[in-house]
Amino acid sequence: MGNRTSTLAQATEHFHEHGYAVLPGYLGEDDLAPAQGELGLMFPTAEEYHAAADPARNARFTSGVFAGIDPFPYSSVEWSLLGVSPPIAVLAEALLGTAAIRLYEAHNWAKYSGATDYDQQLHCDYGNHTPVVPSDDPTMAEVEMFIYIHGVPEELGPTHVVSQRHTGDLPMWPPRITRKEHPEIYAHEVSTAGPAGTVLAYKTSTYHRGTAMSASGGARFSLKASYRTVSDVWFDKMSLTERLGKSWYRFVEQATPRQLELVGFPPRGHRYWTSRTWSDVCHRYPSADLSAFRPQ
Repeated sequence: MGNRTSTLAQATEHFHEHGYAVLPGYLGEDDLAPAQGELGLMFPTAEEYHAAADPARNARFTSGVFAGIDPFPYSSVEWSLLGVSPPIAVLAEALLGTAAIRLYEAHNWAKYSGATDYDQQLHCDYGNHTPVVPSDDPTMAEVEMFIYIHGVPEELGPTHVVSQRHTGDLPMWPPRITRKEHPEIYAHEVSTAGPAGTVLAYKTSTYHRGTAMSASGGARFSLKASYRTVSDVWFDKMSLTERLGKSWYRFVEQATPRQLELVGFPPRGHRYWTSRTWSDVCHRYPSADLSAFRPQ
């Protein structure tokens, strides 16, 4: 796999410059084998799925793009352990610049050719990871990772990602763009296709998308692990931010500043609040009075 220290240094530089880094084959065979051996505890293999060996087990995967997801922890302990394994933790520490990190979101994901349309629009993930918007301060950073358990060539629908060099002028909200609106952004997509053990690391403010699966009889198995710095208590997708629907927005519109702080907004006067973050959060909640959080 080469020199991991050198790999981490290059990935960190690319991550900070572009908002993402792709590490082909970052995890080796020994890292992956235990999880690969327990695939059957969670999902049918590609052969089992396409042979309809167990129709009842197959049924869930046809009900939408996200139907193949299970939240952490998984029925496979080895998959649960892999997302917090030493090489993954070391990568998160390097990208975030600190050992004071926490796992704030994790899930697995199985996709099967023909089960559903996996082609997505370019989007950022922070919309359901945090009640505010990402900070520009690197000490309040977060990183999402896709780990490819088996190889994912282009025909198996790898994630496509766009450098933040090309998206810096886009408004922070809403965090989704169509090809019709911004064909020039789609023209800068980069594929993250790679062998087993490839890791895609990206910021929640980085545009990316799932792509269609064209391989006959194919399957894609991946693991998601997202980390934040310990101080970033407003990034948490394993509880409150899973429920940021219409009722949440109505709540924000009526809550007091103190009530918003109690449910995850950074405190008034916190260094998170800059002119940029305050303006973008106001755009996210246009009907709410957030003047109390305006930086002095």
